[in-house]
This record gives sequence, C-alpha cells and structure tokens, in this order.
Amino acid sequence: MLQKIAKYAALTTIGLSAIVPLTQIHADTTSRQNVVFWHSMTGQNATAINRVVDDFNASQTKYKVIPEFQGQYVEALPKFLSVGGTKKAPDLFQSNEISTKQLSTSGMIEPMQTLIKKYHYNTKNLRKNILNYYTIDGKLYSMPFNSSAPVLYYNKDAFKNAGIDNLPQRPTYDQVTEAAKKLKEKSGKARLSILPYGWTFEELLANQKQTLVNHGNGRTKTATKATFNNKAGKNILNWIKTNADAGTLVDYGTGANAGDTELSAFTSNQIDMFINSSASLGNIKKDAKFNVGVTYLPNPKGVKANGVVIGGASIWLSKGKSTKSQKGAFEFLKFATSVKEQAQWSIDTGYFAVNNKSYDTKALTDAFKETPILAAPVSQLKATTINKASAGALITAMPKERINTQNAMENVINGKDVDSELAKAEKQTTADIKAANEQSGE
Repeated sequence: MLQKIAKYAALTTIGLSAIVPLTQIHADTTSRQNVVFWHSMTGQNATAINRVVDDFNASQTKYKVIPEFQGQYVEALPKFLSVGGTKKAPDLFQSNEISTKQLSTSGMIEPMQTLIKKYHYNTKNLRKNILNYYTIDGKLYSMPFNSSAPVLYYNKDAFKNAGIDNLPQRPTYDQVTEAAKKLKEKSGKARLSILPYGWTFEELLANQKQTLVNHGNGRTKTATKATFNNKAGKNILNWIKTNADAGTLVDYGTGANAGDTELSAFTSNQIDMFINSSASLGNIKKDAKFNVGVTYLPNPKGVKANGVVIGGASIWLSKGKSTKSQKGAFEFLKFATSVKEQAQWSIDTGYFAVNNKSYDTKALTDAFKETPILAAPVSQLKATTINKASAGALITAMPKERINTQNAMENVINGKDVDSELAKAEKQTTADIKAANEQSGE
C-alpha cells in the first residue's frame, strides 16, 4: 500500500500545506467523535447535502460530521490522492464515478464491503444497478449516494408553438432531429444542443448495448483497449454531424463552463432541447419559466434501447482510520442512504434515491404527482437492462478517454470526417489505457 500511496503523492502537483483546511483536525474538542467529510456539491445540491449532515448531527450524541467543500470532482481527487493514507486524509470522501478504478486500486481506501461485513449491514434495499457500478469482483468499494443518469430535456411550450407533438418516452435520433428542424423553421435559429462531452458519448454508446473497452468493459479483467470504433460509435457521430450540417445544432464547446452555459441557455429560452444529467432537474425546476419535458436518452431507429450507465458519485472511506472514526463514518453513510433521507435528497436535487423503499414514501410519491418530470429518470433507470454495457467502463484512463471522445465530437461538429475522428479517438484511448496499466503495474 505504501508504494501506491507514494506513487499518487508523487503524481499530484498540489502542495499539502496549501490544501489541508484548518478544520482537518480529527482530535475532538467535544465528547463527540468528529467525522470529516470532503464533498464536491455546489448550489442547490450543496444546500441539500448540508441538510443531510445537519439532520444526522441533530440525531447524534456520539458522532459529528464536518462537511468540507473541496471544489469540483476534478479538483478534489488530486487533493485526496495527495493526503490519502495519512492523518490528514478525511474520513469520508465523495468522488465521481469515473474515479472508481483509480481509487479502488490506490491502497488509500477501505472497501465498503469490509464495514458492511463488520457491522452486519444489509444492502438489499439499495438499487442493484447502482450498486453494480461500484462493485468489483463481488466487493462493494464505495457507498452510492448521489446517482444520476442522462435524460433529454425539452421545452414543451416551444414545441407547441412550433406545432410539434411532445417527444415519445423513447425518442429516436431521427425524431429529435426532425423536431430540431421544425424548431429552427419556427424561430430561425438552431435550438438543439448535443454537448461535446465524453460522458454523453459513453451513455449514447451504452444505450446501444456497446461497451467502451474490452474485457466486459474492464469488469471481467483489466481492460487493454478501447472498443468504440464500430457501428454504434459511428451512429453517434453521424447523428451529431447530421444536425451540425443542417444548422440545427448549437455548439457550446468543450470548456469547463460549457455545461453550465448550456443549462443556462435552456432555462433562459435560448435552446429548446439538450441532453444533461437528471441531477440538473433541481435547478431546472427552479429556473425554467415554461413547461419542461423530460424523456429517455435517444437511440438510433431500429436499435433497441439498452438503457443508461449510472453517473454521479459515491462516498469512499479512508484507510487507516480509528475504529471509532470508521464506525461514525459508517453510521453517517447508513443514515444518508436511509429511506427518509434519500427520498428528500431526490426531491431536493433530482438525483435518484438509491434506496428502493424511498419510492414508497408519501414525500416522494406526492412529489412525483406534483412534478411528473421527476419520475422520468427513475422510469428510465428501472427500464435499463443490467449487462456489461450498462455497468459502465472500469478504467483508470477514463478522464483521458473523455477528452479523446469529446474532441472527436467537437471536430465532427466543425466539419471533420466521422470515420477518421472515431478511429483517432479509439487509438488514443487504447494508448492511454496501456500507459495507465503500465503505471499501475497491471
């Protein structure tokens, strides 16, 4: 483990003294055991996670959770890797789904399965297809918490004004493109956005029952090459090209703020259709002043929809903590994934309730009746077929894969050839996978 810790400490360029917050002191000043929790929630989601923590602390006499925002996922991960395995590491650490392979092999975390066994916790009420993402070789490595999946949002009022019927539950690429053309005819402007983003490519690929990498998406054994230069991959890029060539597509680029810009454009009536996380529902409900439609991720005509891969994040437990600290951390995780808390979390944010029984609560059933669009992502998740494609890829090089595929998407929007861009993205991803495997000794 020490070798792995040294490896990751060397990888980061962030000085420890600059990143460790003053509150990172685990010695308790009261009778309660402090549990430091690093998270990456902002806006509406930050308010919601602080509510969960406050509820837990109010229920406790033994433990106190201290939430600490550490920036976006891409900023928080290197911070954790720089202190993992030391006394400066937080007790709990929230990280997005694509860090699963890296964290599970880092030697810095305690597998969740260890505590589940130690404290006889039963995960039977947690959603299986969410647990699957974070389970490797039969062992659960982190606790699912804020889980989401992509959906297609559209402006029902704009559709009505343009004489377009609402989209079906499972729209095809052709149906989305046809609506985009009519919206442009009505407004004189492009009204569809398909953001050049690797996650979107992965999801559109999985919805066609295609894996991103070999060896069962890296889940039967370590993946050694990318596998998306095929008909499914071409379907995605050709769909993007069709809309770009027709002038129906708005391009918000690949910058760090592109997603926020796209979301803002939708709620301010600048575009009428876009693909985004179900976790955006909380902000869309709050900001959109029109009737919002939410439907499943589109797929090519004639291809059976396979469903979606879980996105979002989970919560990891640091290795090397005291028994009292570990127990406090696990008590918080049980509380945060409990029926009542997950029901309210889903209402507040649009993330899935990871606890199946939350969907039977009056709070969530009433919320679905009052705001039916909340139910669409859940229905899509329930309709998802459980297989290697929908389980999601397990590779350390995931961030680089996303850059490679988003570059291919962006280049196609800008007029480059689909076949050559897809081949280039797959070749580079395979090279990135091999480099990551060599670095980790796999």
